[in-house]
Amino acid sequence: MRKERRKLSSSFKVQVVLEALQERQSLSELAQKHMVHPSQINAWKKEFLEKADTVFEAPDRSREKSLEEERDALFKQLGEKEFQLSWLKKKLDK
Repeated sequence: MRKERRKLSSSFKVQVVLEALQERQSLSELAQKHMVHPSQINAWKKEFLEKADTVFEAPDRSREKSLEEERDALFKQLGEKEFQLSWLKKKLDK
């Protein structure tokens, strides 16, 4: 019989990592409490600490700007197509 993998939410992982950082319980106690492997807690803790410096950074404006430019280009293209369609309809009616 095949066991299905548990899908753990990011909020659960953060909770476990914060408990691990407090060091009130050992890793094995935390692992038993939350029913995960101690090495998994270590991996989450490592990833959490590696990405901690990005928490207070400003959001990436370049991605927003490129999406905005792409949207504007698509609207322009849509307008041109609508103009062509209306022009063709007028020509067919004549």
